[in-house]
Amino acid sequence: MYMGEYHHNIDDKSRLVLPSKFRTLLGEEFIITRGLEKCLYVYSIAEWKKLENQLKTLPFTKKDARTFIRTFFSGATECEFDRQGRTCIASPLVDYADLTKECVIIGANDRIEIWSKNKWDEFMDENSDKISDIAEGLFEGII
Repeated sequence: MYMGEYHHNIDDKSRLVLPSKFRTLLGEEFIITRGLEKCLYVYSIAEWKKLENQLKTLPFTKKDARTFIRTFFSGATECEFDRQGRTCIASPLVDYADLTKECVIIGANDRIEIWSKNKWDEFMDENSDKISDIAEGLFEGII
């Protein structure tokens, strides 16, 4: 499981260091793709295969399914780390997530998310007051 929040800078060659705990869990090869809310999702190969199998069940006759599949898979890139623990992020993904300098890397259970610091701050500002209501709606009767 991935958890925690880390701050790192992306360099001019679109290389980003991921925290060593995350690197250990990801393994040598992993997938980076477009996420929701203009961030990037990072999956281990094992988690990617699970997700891939789930997405295969979406009906291709549904327009929303086709749109999601196109967007999600067209951005997917197999990645690895260099000797300094950096990974190079493809330019369409850098543009999509508006990664310019400061990045926030968070653990989100089965995946890692990479955010521009500005987008992450906006997300937290918009949602911090709603967390109690969201939790109540999601977990009502469960916990």
